[in-house]
Amino acid sequence: MTVSLYDIAAPLFRGQLSALAAVLDKGAAFAEAKKIDPSVLLNARLAPDMFALTRQVQIATDMARGCVARLAGLEPPKEDDSEASFADLKARIQRTINSIDDVSPAAFEGAERREITLKQRAGDITMSGIKYLTWYVIPNVGFHCATAYNILRHNGVEIGKRDFLGPKD
Repeated sequence: MTVSLYDIAAPLFRGQLSALAAVLDKGAAFAEAKKIDPSVLLNARLAPDMFALTRQVQIATDMARGCVARLAGLEPPKEDDSEASFADLKARIQRTINSIDDVSPAAFEGAERREITLKQRAGDITMSGIKYLTWYVIPNVGFHCATAYNILRHNGVEIGKRDFLGPKD
């Protein structure tokens, strides 16, 4: 049996982002129930030098969307990073899932060998598609989803590991 990078990336990112959307729902419900201004949670961070919740979600979606596009040989769609509410973040997640679903599995033909070049502050990085997915994007999407979860959990939102993992299809 052959497994393509699409078979790994698309379901994984769909699942992680769907779970993140559900966690955001719980964050919004918590803010409403406790009469907390939602911006308090949206701007919360775990440490002074870490990004806030909103930015964690933006990075997770950028990484997933960009990965699927690059592995398919497409230009990654851009977002304007203007989200200011839980609803805005959930809409961004849905747009990302839609963009993943819009890419044909056939577009991933040869993706494991495709060279991916990323522009970084310290200089461009080039790697194979398989290394890009497994060593760069999967850990980064996981990190930013986990950090978003941890910010909400740290602020009292009643979520647990099952919320983070999401439903298994």
